[in-house]
Amino acid sequence: MTEIKKRRLNASKGKAWAEVKKKPQKTTQKAGKTSVKTGGKAKNKGLHPRNLHRQGYDFAALAASYPALAPHLITTDYGQVSIPFAEPQAVLALNAALLQHHYHIQDWQLPEGYLCPPIPGRVDYLHHIADLLAEGGKIPRGRRIRGLDIGTGANGIYPLLGSSVYGWQFLGADINPLALDNVAGVLQHNSKLAGAIELRLQPEPEQIFHGLLQTGECFDFSLCNPPFHASAADALSGSERKQRNLAASRGEQHQRQEHKLNFGGCQAELWCDGGELGFLLRMIHESRDYGGQVLWFSSLVSKGDNLKPCQQALKQLGAKEVKILEMQQGNKQTRVLAWSFFDAAARRQWWKFKA
Repeated sequence: MTEIKKRRLNASKGKAWAEVKKKPQKTTQKAGKTSVKTGGKAKNKGLHPRNLHRQGYDFAALAASYPALAPHLITTDYGQVSIPFAEPQAVLALNAALLQHHYHIQDWQLPEGYLCPPIPGRVDYLHHIADLLAEGGKIPRGRRIRGLDIGTGANGIYPLLGSSVYGWQFLGADINPLALDNVAGVLQHNSKLAGAIELRLQPEPEQIFHGLLQTGECFDFSLCNPPFHASAADALSGSERKQRNLAASRGEQHQRQEHKLNFGGCQAELWCDGGELGFLLRMIHESRDYGGQVLWFSSLVSKGDNLKPCQQALKQLGAKEVKILEMQQGNKQTRVLAWSFFDAAARRQWWKFKA
């Protein structure tokens, strides 16, 4: 039996609650990193100032809001209450607890085999989009703002969070009808989001905007978390590496799991021909045809080396503005590539028209 399993068995519901409800103890230094003992909140460096998760997770409050999280709580070798992040069911429970406690999204669930998103990083993307739309002014809120989520997946996380935090409208698009069915099921349990989120199937799996957007409909922004692997083998290798790094960061022993994507994800979510760069370049070239319908296009870019060819393509296609929004969650660095075919004066006119 592994050490983490032993701790898990010891953390019965009663003991887990006893551990979480202890008063915070003094901050200690271990291996050059600051950690906070049981009950404290370790600051999550790099997250957006408006991100509710900058101070880490309050597991006591989360388990109170979502009791199904309590059986997954463990105590790490550093004396902190946490969950075994390598176990999909524990991560699912944490996500459901975060969505319910902080964003009042009820009964979020995910079918087996689909991508389970990290909530702090996903909401961070939305905060940066809000700043991008504000362009130094007031952050736009309410349903007059409409976003397009390319590849919303079975989790529907961007529309759910964006509607909850900023009150925006969304069109969530995907090539997988089963994924959209799951999001529709979640929406049935959240009547406050009725009318805020529309779901639409992309009938052409090889297309991104073509065949999806209708003539005359406009969006203030689009966002995307593109597949970043070129094959199933690459995805498996990446998952193994992620698990190894997570275990090391928590002082745990990594348990190798062959042929398993621990964080979930079906093929369309994790890999495609050409990998991340191929997808980004297809998106960029298609975006030119819809440059008058979307004020700001954007996408996460996992690999920094992919930025330069994307910037070159955007320059050739006549993009008026290209921005790189740096993001960081703990030790993980990523960025958002944003581009617009409207110049500054035209963007001001866009907002005047909407007003």
